Amino acid sequence: MISSGEMLGRLEGSYTHAVIAFLDDSGYPVSVATSFAARPERGVVLLDEVAGEQVAPPLDREVNVIFSHIRPQPGQGYDERRYVSLWGTLQRAGGRLELTPRRVQHWDEQEMTFFEFSERGVPQAQRYMAQLSEETGTQVKPKLSFGWLFLRATRLPFLTATAVPVFLGVAIAALRGRFDLWLALLTLLGGACVHLALNVANDVFDTMSGADQANVNPTQFSGGSRVIYYGLLSMRQMVLIMVGFYVAGLGIGVYLAATRGWALLWVGVAGALISIFYTAPPLRLVHRGVGEITVALGFGPIMVLGAFFVQFQRYTFEAFYASLPVAILIALVLYMNEVPDRAGDAAAGKRTLPVRLSKDAVLTGYAVFVGLAYALILAGALTGVTARPVVIALATVPLAIGAYRGLRDSYDSPYALMPTMAKNIQLHLFTGMLLVAGYVIAIIADASLSNPPIFLR
Repeated sequence: MISSGEMLGRLEGSYTHAVIAFLDDSGYPVSVATSFAARPERGVVLLDEVAGEQVAPPLDREVNVIFSHIRPQPGQGYDERRYVSLWGTLQRAGGRLELTPRRVQHWDEQEMTFFEFSERGVPQAQRYMAQLSEETGTQVKPKLSFGWLFLRATRLPFLTATAVPVFLGVAIAALRGRFDLWLALLTLLGGACVHLALNVANDVFDTMSGADQANVNPTQFSGGSRVIYYGLLSMRQMVLIMVGFYVAGLGIGVYLAATRGWALLWVGVAGALISIFYTAPPLRLVHRGVGEITVALGFGPIMVLGAFFVQFQRYTFEAFYASLPVAILIALVLYMNEVPDRAGDAAAGKRTLPVRLSKDAVLTGYAVFVGLAYALILAGALTGVTARPVVIALATVPLAIGAYRGLRDSYDSPYALMPTMAKNIQLHLFTGMLLVAGYVIAIIADASLSNPPIFLR
């Protein structure tokens, strides 16, 4: 943060005029524009007297002097956005008005992104709404429509992380001769409920731990929904949503275990515990540095094996092995999404890998584990551990290379990293669905050909 003296020294080269804002004698807000001269060595700003019929600024109460600049870019928007806002009392000095600032507020998008600036203003907005609520006697809070609020609170689009492993487990079982559509849909619904409960739980416990307040660089893909922090939903409302989804998901799980085999509880209980204690005390797994591993287990082997067991009623090595690339890729989604959150996570005590590792180590880790995912796919296809057509999943290698380059180039720019985070999510989704497609190809070949060639089995 620069000093007020430095800020005054920048005024004349950055702004063309000043706007004096104040309340007139009747209490109405008034603003008038005037020219100015900064005297940083004295810590004052000289303002020309307001000419003509304009209301003269008062000398007996506080005024706000604002300097602002914005450059339009036709067809693109704006850039070079900046402002300085000074508060103080005016006094006459040699035919001009002199302001000695008591308070200074400023922003320049060359020094701080607009998104971060907005995020840092949340506490001020909260105080303002609390003051309005007190003055009006009616609660003043931000609002979203039910649909958008549900979408944001639950982070519904991230359900691809559940769909991929469930579809894969069902596809493996179908190739081995077992498929029940009703059971598949019920498995997907149960997994989705637990996943949505996990998303809501993360927001609840991140708010409790101070992680949301510490993170001033949330993005579309990281930083959580922040609906509690923004005042869109109360803590009580989010807890009720969380409990509702957990009850629904675990209820479906118990039903499936009772009808398909109690051995399903091995993965069901493990998944539920990981989901709850990912951010919840006393375990708070993400705070202990094992968040990436638990996400890999939960959205990899646990979901694939669970979906497979519901259909096949036993576990196989093939289902476990096929889940590993999916596990790695979903862990890498979290891994990259933690990069812009690392300062806030560190302040909140979250020991994520990007918090603990250097940039070079994070990049190396990403490259190594992406390579491992593809190596597992290729090895499984070549050895026959998995269906051989899953080798088509290697088609996403260029997407992986692009994601690596984007992470490297935008590592320290959270908002420039957003397109790469989207690409990384696509990498998990497209690779996972190509694995599913590989099994579907094998199913079709097995059903239509009496002796399908080896590369289609």
